[in-house]
Amino acid sequence: MKATSSPSDEAASAKITKRIEELGDWRGETLAHVRQLIHDADPEIVEEWKWEKPSSSGTPVFSHDGIVCTGESHKQVVKLTFARGATVKDPKKLFNSSLEGNVRRAIDLREGEKINEAAFKQLIRAAVAANSAALAERAARKK
Repeated sequence: MKATSSPSDEAASAKITKRIEELGDWRGETLAHVRQLIHDADPEIVEEWKWEKPSSSGTPVFSHDGIVCTGESHKQVVKLTFARGATVKDPKKLFNSSLEGNVRRAIDLREGEKINEAAFKQLIRAAVAANSAALAERAARKK
C-alpha cells in the first residue's frame, strides 16, 4: 500500500488497521482483502476515517477526488458503499445492495463469498473516474 501523505491520513490508516485486527474473524480478513484490492486498483487512494461519534466508532473511507467507497463491517456482511455507485457501470453485477437509490450502490460480502477481483478493481477505477469527472465539471462551472 502507498505511504500516506499526511498525519491525518496515517491516523486513518492506523484506525482501519486496528478495526481489521479488532474484528479478528472473516470480516477483518474480508476488509483487509478489499482494502488491498482498492489500493491495487488505484495507488492514489487516500484512506480516511469519518463519522466517529460517541454512538459510532467511525467508518473506513477510501477517497480519490471525493469518496470512492466506505468499508463497513456488520454482523453478517462487510458492506462496501460506493458514493457515486448509481453512475458507475457495473457490467459484472457486483452491486447487490442499495440498488433502489439514485446515488449510492453497495456490495454486501458475506462469510465465504469471493469477490471477482478484476471486476472489483474495474469498479474502483470507474468510481475514481466518476469522482474526477464531477470535480472537473464543478471546476469548469466556477470559471
